[in-house]
Amino acid sequence: MSTFALMLAAAPAAAPEFNAAGELVRVVLSLLGIIGLILAAGWLTRRMQRRHGVAGRRIRCVESFAVGARDRLLLLDADGKRLLIGMGPGGMRTLHVYDGTQAAPVEQPAAAPVPAFGDLLARWKRGA
Repeated sequence: MSTFALMLAAAPAAAPEFNAAGELVRVVLSLLGIIGLILAAGWLTRRMQRRHGVAGRRIRCVESFAVGARDRLLLLDADGKRLLIGMGPGGMRTLHVYDGTQAAPVEQPAAAPVPAFGDLLARWKRGA
């Protein structure tokens, strides 16, 4: 029994001290370092992918439209012509070639004005 009492008396002295404030500072600084590395990697990849302008390019994607899960329509400008291209799992296909510059914009019909929320609520109260 005396050896057991000696082990219990020696156990707290053998355990290293725990500094909560120091550990908290270490964790916070590590977290800030990791966040800084993520931001630096994002900045570097964005800088590497940056295009040097479209002045010398002869082909430009004007618009893209998803028709289905894997099918798209692309409207491209190429040497003064517009091309309508269909893309899908089977490949690419030219659907139409527009000569000259872009067509005049299509005017959208004016939508009916949306009633105010108060008017809708009053109408709902009268109906109930």
